[in-house]
Amino acid sequence: MCSSLLTNHCCCFVNIKDVFFSLLVYFVKAGGLAGVCVDLTLFPLDTVKTRLQSPQGFRKAGGFRGIYAGVPSAAVGSFPNAAAFFVTYEYTKAVLHTDASPYLAPIIHMMAASFGEVVACLIRVPAEVVKQRAQVSPSSSTLRILSQTVYEEVGLKKIWVGEREGIPFSLVQFPVWESLKELWSWKQGHVVDSWQSAVCGAFAGGFAAAVTTPLDVAKTRIMLAKTGSRTASGNVLSALQGVWRTQGISGLFAGVVPRISSISLGGFIFLGMYDKIRSLLL
Repeated sequence: MCSSLLTNHCCCFVNIKDVFFSLLVYFVKAGGLAGVCVDLTLFPLDTVKTRLQSPQGFRKAGGFRGIYAGVPSAAVGSFPNAAAFFVTYEYTKAVLHTDASPYLAPIIHMMAASFGEVVACLIRVPAEVVKQRAQVSPSSSTLRILSQTVYEEVGLKKIWVGEREGIPFSLVQFPVWESLKELWSWKQGHVVDSWQSAVCGAFAGGFAAAVTTPLDVAKTRIMLAKTGSRTASGNVLSALQGVWRTQGISGLFAGVVPRISSISLGGFIFLGMYDKIRSLLL
C-alpha cells in the first residue's frame, strides 16, 4: 500500500512538472513569435520616432534614409526579450492571483508587468542601445556600432543605462489591457476573442505610449549620449530638464505621433497574436 501511494505521489509530481514545462514552452513560443512579428513589421516607424527624438535632429540623424538601419539588432533580441517578459508575467500573475481579491487585480497586473520588464531588460537593453545608435547612424554597420559601444566608448555597465522607461510603460499598458478585456468579457458574457484582445491591446498601448513619451525621450537621449557628457550619466531627471530648457514641451513629446502609431499597431498585433498563439498551443 505504501509503495502504491509513493508511486501515485511520484506520478503526480512528474505530471505537474510536465505541465509546468509544457506551459513554459507555450508562453515562450507565443511571446517570442508575437514579439518578432511586431518588431520587424513596425521597425520603420520606430526608426522615425528615434530620429525625431535624437539631439542632432531628424534630418541629421538620417531622415528617411536607411529606415531599416539597426534591424539586425532588433531581430536578434526580439524573440528572447518577448519570451522572457511573458514567461515572467504569466508566472507572477498566476502566483499572485491565488486567493486574491478581484479588487487587487490591477495591482497584481502591475507587479507582474514590472517583474516581466526587469527580466526582459537583461536581454532587451543591449539590443536597444545598439539599435538606436544604428538608427541615427545609418552609414555605420550594426557590428561596428556594437563594438564601439561595448569596447571603445561606454563599456558593459553603461549598456544597461537608460531603459528604466520600460517599467512605467508596462505599469500602465498591462493593467489597462487586462481591465479592458475583463470589461468586454463581462459585457458580452464570455471571454474575449483574440481580435477583441488585440483591440484592447491597441488602446492600452496607445494610451501608455502617450503618457510615457517624455520618459522615452529621456531614454533616447541617454542611449545616444557621448561618454563624459552629463546626459550619459543616466540621470533621467537631468535628461528631461535638459530637453525642457532647450526645446520645451514640444521636445518632451518629440516623436509622440509615430510612437503612439507604432505602439498602438504593435499592441494590436503583439497582444492579439500572443492570445491567439497561446490559445492554439494550449
